[in-house]
Amino acid sequence: MKTLVIAYPELTKRDLSQIENFRKEHDNMANLIKPHFTLVFPLDNIEVPDLIHEMDLLLEHEKAIPFSMRCAMINKDAFSENYHVFLVPDEGFSQLIKLHDKLYNGLLNDNLRLDIPFIPHITIGSSTDKYQCKKMVDDWNSKDFEINGTISYLHLVKYTGEYVETIESVQLN
Repeated sequence: MKTLVIAYPELTKRDLSQIENFRKEHDNMANLIKPHFTLVFPLDNIEVPDLIHEMDLLLEHEKAIPFSMRCAMINKDAFSENYHVFLVPDEGFSQLIKLHDKLYNGLLNDNLRLDIPFIPHITIGSSTDKYQCKKMVDDWNSKDFEINGTISYLHLVKYTGEYVETIESVQLN
């Protein structure tokens, strides 16, 4: 079992449906987990009660994060042959990076990967074929789209490879 900290964005029904429909066709994780931002990547070396305590301490005064996404980008997975298609926020980008960095202070400090840049995103597609991913990106970016939302909760989840389950949720002010 691995644990992660994620945020399920609050989106309009129309935007959520658009993302979910695209993911059903292009993202093999679509049936496993809803669209989300990952803020702490999979861990297996810290006890869950310690993670809950750390989240409560670090997030006590954090505010909800409004965001707006207007572009898709391609990203090569650092751990596999996959390429991913990300929706990346224009607004909210710096707040998400700061929140990610804050979560990796203290207890999680030794787990921070400094060899991989953190790009706040919602994954909407994946393939080992980089040209297929490039086409997905080009299709999204050929349209003038804007997806607005808010992150109001962070969720500590467990991931087994077969399912994702929320262990604890923390509301942002």
